[in-house]
Amino acid sequence: MTGKAEEAKKRLIVALDVDTAEQAESLVRQLAPWAGMFKVGMQLFYSAGPDVVKRLKDQGLKVFLDLKLHDIPNTVAQAARALTGLGADILNVHAAGGLSMMRAAGQAVADRAGQLQIPAPMVIAVTVLTSIDQTVFNREMGQPGEIKERVKAWARLTQEAGLAGVVASPRETGLIREVCGPDFAVITPGIRPAWSVSGDQRRVLSPAEALALGSSYLVVGRPITAAADPAEAARKVLAEMTGGC
Repeated sequence: MTGKAEEAKKRLIVALDVDTAEQAESLVRQLAPWAGMFKVGMQLFYSAGPDVVKRLKDQGLKVFLDLKLHDIPNTVAQAARALTGLGADILNVHAAGGLSMMRAAGQAVADRAGQLQIPAPMVIAVTVLTSIDQTVFNREMGQPGEIKERVKAWARLTQEAGLAGVVASPRETGLIREVCGPDFAVITPGIRPAWSVSGDQRRVLSPAEALALGSSYLVVGRPITAAADPAEAARKVLAEMTGGC
């Protein structure tokens, strides 16, 4: 693997959106040479339980625990504290929970990691989901204005709360970079290679486009995991990514 491909691999997160630990581990065996991190979201976590994170970490893998915590500050802080012990490298909350909630989560994670003497996971906040387009945002959700303005506002709030970055559509990456600077992590789902279909995603870009705009990490799920040959699909995604590194 070339230097550019190795750099791209570090920035590729594959979403393990399956029902069982066995399915997840089957994908991991195929994809570990091509992916720098694996995402455990609600589907796998709620089906297989928290032990699935430990099983992946025991294999030396990096894990993004994507549960989008959103509740009152104390509840989210206690949940984040409990999740810290699983050893994930990244975990997230939802920016809609507000400044106090995000601060409480970040502090709880730091405190618990210190108690356990383990590296603290990066704590980030979700902004506007990539399945939501402007019509849904305004008419169904009753939100005024443009999506990009809400994403910018939540990114600023997340940074003020002391968290490390956000999850956002690749279409907003450049805007987030303008207001939050180069060191703020921007993790972008809604990545669709040129050869794949969009599915239920709306605000999407290609891997190379997202990297060119400043995305820190790309999250790719079904275009890889639902492919007839997941390893070959991942290799093709890396090939596209090298155009944006």
